[in-house]
Amino acid sequence: MQEPNAVLFDMDGVIVNSEDFWVELEEETIFPEVGVDDIEDDEITGMNYREIYDYLDAEYGTDVTKEEFVALYNEIAEDLYGEHVSLMDGFHDLLDGLREDGVDVALVSSSPHDWIEIVTKRFDLEFEEVVSADDIDAPGKPEPAIYEYAAGLLDYRADECAAVEDSENGVESAVRAGTYCVGYPNGAKELDLSMADVVVSSPAELREELLSKVVETE
Repeated sequence: MQEPNAVLFDMDGVIVNSEDFWVELEEETIFPEVGVDDIEDDEITGMNYREIYDYLDAEYGTDVTKEEFVALYNEIAEDLYGEHVSLMDGFHDLLDGLREDGVDVALVSSSPHDWIEIVTKRFDLEFEEVVSADDIDAPGKPEPAIYEYAAGLLDYRADECAAVEDSENGVESAVRAGTYCVGYPNGAKELDLSMADVVVSSPAELREELLSKVVETE
């Protein structure tokens, strides 16, 4: 790829290790409570939680209203992000390294801004732009609109940006938008990220991949 002008980071499973927690909570608490069984792991990972309800209700049927479903997620999320998740090893240094080379950084997440704000405040994170699926009047991941929108906010085309994603839906969204997509499998699930341009398996490999794309063209 050409030197990236920006790197667009997914939050859940990339910046913080929340996917492991969500997997357990959804399988053991949320889905049984709403009356859904036997859902495949890769069906909803990376999707906005409001769209998760729409999907589950259409495909499986649910025992609760959308308002009840959203309230349940919000209650769990406040405790999860505020107390339990941890930040990717070396993430502050990675951001510093990218910025030193003139690369803008953005957070692009299916989570709502309230959840994102808990993470950014708790771990003292700053981004040039923070984009939630709630910001776009279009379907979220795996559709490409959220990445196209985020790139535009930074005054770039999506193909001038790299994106880091840990889920199949997220990778598909980033690839369809035209970004250089780095797959980062950092959760409990066995997911197929082969659609990504490259897949890395550790924070160190991610740092090397992103920074090399900057250095090699200088």
